[in-house]
Formats: sequence, C-alpha cells, structure tokens
Amino acid sequence: MKQDIHPDYRPVVFLDAEADFKILTKSTVQTSETIEWEDGNTYPLYKVEISSASHPFYTGTMKIIDSAGRVERFEKRYGRRRRKATGEETETTE
Repeated sequence: MKQDIHPDYRPVVFLDAEADFKILTKSTVQTSETIEWEDGNTYPLYKVEISSASHPFYTGTMKIIDSAGRVERFEKRYGRRRRKATGEETETTE
C-alpha cells in the first residue's frame, strides 16, 4: 500500500443531538469539534441529523424533520401544481 495517500482512520463520536444519542466508532470524516467521551479521552465530534435512534424505520414513529423550510418549499413548488391540476382551491399566502 502506498504511504500518505489514505485519509486518517481514527475513532470519532457521532452525535444525534435531537435524539440525545452518541456512538463512538472509527471513521475518516473530517471534523473541527471535539468531545470528551465516557472513558475520559477526547475524540473528534461529528453531528448528524438522523441516526438509528431517530430514524422512523428503527423507531416505528413518523417524524418530519424540516431543515431550512424544505417542506414548505416542496409544497410551494409541487403541491400547488397538483391542486390546480385537480381543480381544488389553492391556499392564499399573506
């Protein structure tokens, strides 16, 4: 194997803040934040939006995560066209 061409493979803590879930695993992800783990060592921290603790497939509950108004933009872009095509009244925005 060639030297110095591979990313640094090291322990990293992945944090799902919404579900208050942390996992320590190895990864090559680059981070700028760190966190102190249960063993007293400091590890790089990578924040995720969805993990097995918050994903509907694993939890069995449906939860809508709206990052930066994506749902509203989708409804605005595609929802109104469908309502117009079916003849339903469109919502008015103020």
